[in-house]
Amino acid sequence: MMGKLKETQQKMEETKNRLNNVLVDEQSNDGLLQVTLTANREIKNFKIADELLQDKEMLEDYLVTVLNKAITKATNVNEAEMAAVAQSGMPNIPGMDMFK
Repeated sequence: MMGKLKETQQKMEETKNRLNNVLVDEQSNDGLLQVTLTANREIKNFKIADELLQDKEMLEDYLVTVLNKAITKATNVNEAEMAAVAQSGMPNIPGMDMFK
């Protein structure tokens, strides 16, 4: 049992490291702002159209909207991957399948 736990912990760490290389892209509906994050929610890149630089308030609104969408998308990828690793490390205990 303890060996299985250690193995699962190691797989979790490996998955966290791998998620640093999984990129999630998001953009505004009109494509004026694009952002790239890792599945661990680290910002990697921004592309901002020149016209957004002319209006500070609009740029701020775009940043909030697009970043929130990107963070949600990255979080979903992260949680799905981590849950899969955690699930694979769970012992097969009768009656515990109700948590799947």
